[in-house]
Amino acid sequence: MHQTIYSKITDALVDVGYIVIEDAISKNLSQRLLKDAIIENNFKPAGISDAKKIDTSRRRDRIHWLDDDGSVRSEFLAFTDGFKEYLNRTLFMVLTYYESHYSIYRKGDFYETHLDAFKNSKNRVVTTVYYLNREWQEGDGGELVIYNEDGSFLKKVEPRADTLVVFLSERFPHEVLPAIKKRYSIAGWFRVDKRV
Repeated sequence: MHQTIYSKITDALVDVGYIVIEDAISKNLSQRLLKDAIIENNFKPAGISDAKKIDTSRRRDRIHWLDDDGSVRSEFLAFTDGFKEYLNRTLFMVLTYYESHYSIYRKGDFYETHLDAFKNSKNRVVTTVYYLNREWQEGDGGELVIYNEDGSFLKKVEPRADTLVVFLSERFPHEVLPAIKKRYSIAGWFRVDKRV
């Protein structure tokens, strides 16, 4: 069902290491995920690195980890599971699982420039960000800024509904600029280690 988008993403990962796709999966799915995220009341401050240290000078978003619970979340996770299998079959990546969470950036929230995986680590390999925000306009903030490995600017992505960003986790430093209004997304990582 999603073979075309899987192929498009995979080609981009091989060619340049990242891709931004608007109208990526389904506007309907992104709207239902947004409704689900809005009613979720168990968000917690996000930590930094494996130590899960809370450092609001570097990161201020709040998160809620996603489980395959039979709801709309499971529809999104079915898409990512299919992509994991596609990557393993076509690129022999040996990905073991996908982890993801809802992220809320309230007014003023940001995340400083960082990598999602340390160089030569064996954990997060491919990062995804899926945006859920309807009627997002220029000036609302919360953009994702992606940099080259040398730190030079590569791309700024507005967090509009049904936009999907995929990139190699250890290659692209990135940041989230301060949000002017509440911003919702799903951040996720395909991993090669064992689930704990």
